[in-house]
Amino acid sequence: MINWLRVALVLLVIAIMTLLLAPIQLLALRFDWKLRRRLPRLWHGLACRLIGIRIRSHGRLERHRPLMIAANHASWKDILVLGALADVVFIAKTEVSGWPIFGLLARMQKSIFVVREEKRRTGDQVSEIAERMADGEIVVLFPEGTTSDGNRVLDVKTSLFGAAAAALPLAPEGVVYVQPVAIAYTRVHGMPMGRYHRPLAGWPGDVGMVPHLLGVLKAGAIDVDVSFGEVVEYRQGGNRKQVAALVEKRIRSMLLDHLRGRLWR
Repeated sequence: MINWLRVALVLLVIAIMTLLLAPIQLLALRFDWKLRRRLPRLWHGLACRLIGIRIRSHGRLERHRPLMIAANHASWKDILVLGALADVVFIAKTEVSGWPIFGLLARMQKSIFVVREEKRRTGDQVSEIAERMADGEIVVLFPEGTTSDGNRVLDVKTSLFGAAAAALPLAPEGVVYVQPVAIAYTRVHGMPMGRYHRPLAGWPGDVGMVPHLLGVLKAGAIDVDVSFGEVVEYRQGGNRKQVAALVEKRIRSMLLDHLRGRLWR
């Protein structure tokens, strides 16, 4: 009973917080104020605290621009976590824009929606991503293209790094920086996340969003370790497949180190 009261209270506070911040964010979007990039970070940070997601950050966000973050993708929680750590914009499947609540939030953060099945639109989408990066925005890419179980990194899709290549002509120094980031859900209530709780980490496609959301809310205290890895410099003449392979290798190494407890401190 207490768990359900807590869930209801958390959802109510998040709803009130959203209603208070939404008008300001809409104005910021309308007039393209810099505030539009900062308010989502505030919202994500407060949402993480309310839900009970405790973030431990390792390493530093790259300071050079244009910057693309390439991160492993376990669930919708990844968006809250990365959004709480930096002023970022996400690349998402166009289906996300139609999701209840999450779709609205994604649109208010000015996420970049891509239609992967329609190749005729690929050029326009890549150009938008490149322009946003050149404008100083940090673009987050989930190169696996889907969510995993949180215990591994799926094979990355090299085609998704095309936006980094497209941003090269707009890069002042002729370099686009791609930073590997590993997101590892490691503990529940301070204890190592064992087999019983591992489903809280990932959000596979066969599990409904509402049941998974409620499970996370009922858990109440989930620790997540986020590692900012060594940057990969994408230059003119660079090989997209090689860049993707190196990024994948670094994400996988950092994720496994956290899951095996090597980086816990």
